[in-house]
Amino acid sequence: MSDPTPSPASKAEGSDEPRSLRIEDWLTVIIMALLALITFTNVLVRYFTDASFAWTEEISIFLMILLAMVAGSAAVARDQHIRIEFLTSGGSAARKKALARLGSASVALLFTLIAVLSARVVWDDWRYEETSPGIGVPQWWYSIWLPVCSLAITARTIGLFVRQGRSTFEDTPTTTAPHEQEAP
Repeated sequence: MSDPTPSPASKAEGSDEPRSLRIEDWLTVIIMALLALITFTNVLVRYFTDASFAWTEEISIFLMILLAMVAGSAAVARDQHIRIEFLTSGGSAARKKALARLGSASVALLFTLIAVLSARVVWDDWRYEETSPGIGVPQWWYSIWLPVCSLAITARTIGLFVRQGRSTFEDTPTTTAPHEQEAP
């Protein structure tokens, strides 16, 4: 006799969520663990020695920015990015689809532009041998991740755009008025 409730694995197989989101999920876990470890270590050192690791602030800021970019990529891939629901939830199915695709195209354009402009910043950091203020490592070690993550978000947005082109948006009422409900 088979189990009538589907397993989580079968739910995941049938969902529209890309399997490759594991990359973003694992990067989020790793970055959060590094942030917690660095911050906790700095607190312990300050508590016991009245000194502080100067490098922890620089690395923590870098990791928080990287975390925001990785989370942004996952949000776009899951179609959970910020939008104005008032404008996108009303109207016909064709209108919903067109607005969703317009939003995806706009996000892809924005992050492509960010990738191009930030690549110029990386080039300048490398060419002029800029160093970070806290540790003194080459600044491009930090700035290289902005165009890389921007391109990842662009790729995720293009994937979302393609999925939105294949999907159908059905007109489903958000609430049912009491007089429209069927009698038992």
